[in-house]
Amino acid sequence: MGPWKFLTTILLLGLDHQVNGKPSFKNNGTLDGWDGQSLEKGTQGTITESTSPVYNGDTSLKMTQTYLPDYTGRYHAEVYKKNGYVPGDSKFYGFAFRLEEKWQFDKQSFNLAQFIADFTGDSKGCDDWMPSTMIWMVGNQLKTRTKTGDICNQKTTSFDAGKVKAGFWHTVVLEAAWHADDKGLLRMWLDGNPVVNNTDLPTTIADSKKRAFSFRVGLYANGWHDDKKLIGNQKTRQVWYDEIAMGDTYEDVEPRPDKNAVQKTPAAGKNDGGVVYF
Repeated sequence: MGPWKFLTTILLLGLDHQVNGKPSFKNNGTLDGWDGQSLEKGTQGTITESTSPVYNGDTSLKMTQTYLPDYTGRYHAEVYKKNGYVPGDSKFYGFAFRLEEKWQFDKQSFNLAQFIADFTGDSKGCDDWMPSTMIWMVGNQLKTRTKTGDICNQKTTSFDAGKVKAGFWHTVVLEAAWHADDKGLLRMWLDGNPVVNNTDLPTTIADSKKRAFSFRVGLYANGWHDDKKLIGNQKTRQVWYDEIAMGDTYEDVEPRPDKNAVQKTPAAGKNDGGVVYF
């Protein structure tokens, strides 16, 4: 990869033709408009609307999960849209999230968003529900990844994507060109700051059926399942989500806070109304 290429800070007022675009999907922290939820029956996970804290509007989505020593399954508390992408798509995705104030940054994985497709019956037993790109935390390190190859020969490449804090609203924007060859692209912004910039690379697996991957946001405590134990002593985890979107441009999906909101992100002082592009 070459050096970062910060072309300019472009004021939104100068982007009228893009600002006037509409996201293909937008959710303002409500249970309405989703294609479904992912919650295992054996868990104590919850997905509810919350009136505090919120990033914009009247409600946010609150996701919780609780570690159960005798439970061996997975811990999802997610909402999803079915058509997150199909191979060949180029899209932007955005959301705001807030970790509970008492969140303990243990060295265990907690997933915040992912893309996943059902390969059951077509994978020759190699995999069934397979996630491609994910956004997750280990400690306070935010990460993302690509998954390439094919369903029976998967290659995962991870990228650091900035540090997060508890008790603050963070914003994420992801740009992806979904290709199984070197025509792909993966970029990510955290709190408006560019943190991942990868071009000319594969970003999804080869799939002759070009099946759709759903776009999911929510708390998925995958470390509890994968490590087969709880690291640390915080058995219950809580995350809030707001301003979730899919669209064709950065401006379509950028989470924008309520001007009257009390909550601020750690990077709020840096936001001058512009967008820093690669």
